[in-house]
Amino acid sequence: MGRSRRTIPEELLLLALDPTTGTTAQPQSLDLGLAGAQLVELALAGRIAPDGDRIAVVLPRPTGDPTLDSALELLRRRGSPVRAVHWIGGPRLGLRQTYLSHLERCGMVHAVENQMCGVLPTTRYQATDTAVSRQIRARLDTAIRTGTPPDARTAALAALAHSVGLGKHLYPGNEGRSSRSRLRDLIRHDPMGGLVAHAVMDVQNGVAGQAAAARRSQPQSAGARPPGRAPAGAAMSVVGQSQPVSDQGRRRGVTRAAVRPSLSH
Repeated sequence: MGRSRRTIPEELLLLALDPTTGTTAQPQSLDLGLAGAQLVELALAGRIAPDGDRIAVVLPRPTGDPTLDSALELLRRRGSPVRAVHWIGGPRLGLRQTYLSHLERCGMVHAVENQMCGVLPTTRYQATDTAVSRQIRARLDTAIRTGTPPDARTAALAALAHSVGLGKHLYPGNEGRSSRSRLRDLIRHDPMGGLVAHAVMDVQNGVAGQAAAARRSQPQSAGARPPGRAPAGAAMSVVGQSQPVSDQGRRRGVTRAAVRPSLSH
């Protein structure tokens, strides 16, 4: 059996896991959310901190969690603060599977082998410890129902759940509309969670890719870097792991002002 408290990436994945089908909701955006959840967990552990819209390493000491420590080491190697939108939009091949395998080793889920159309092998993951999943969900439900400011972990989890589109999975239909709205509003209670959630939505809307294209289209002046070479310490480019969805944010009814946290304090 796993430890009593899960990391935020693990909690986000457990929220997305459908107990009936064994599949994860919003798989493409969930990959982005897991990368963002790693940043939030590292911030709560005191390893990184927001620097404007960038992420700075303030304590490179390992946390003891191999997956988090791998992300921390990558951030440290940059040598300078990284824009959150570029970090989240960078290649994260296999991150969701890494966490699913980890949860399986902890006894939280078990893999069920199957075949798609009787030919293609598929793997679904059924929750084996539903008590932990219920506790995670109860924290969100309580914050939504009472309106009481949640703790930083719950606020960050709510921000990430909203950013990857889990609101309709957790609170479906017209009857869940008000709960989805309050889930979105919980973003303001955690600056780091709000920053990361906003970056996740920006990546989905193609903001990072548009910025990179704009830089490439600028004429090269004397002494400028040749095309394709990034400045030292720059964040990685966005890969095509999911197609930009230009109107996704508008469908959710979310504005930048509604979710961007104030980092002045």
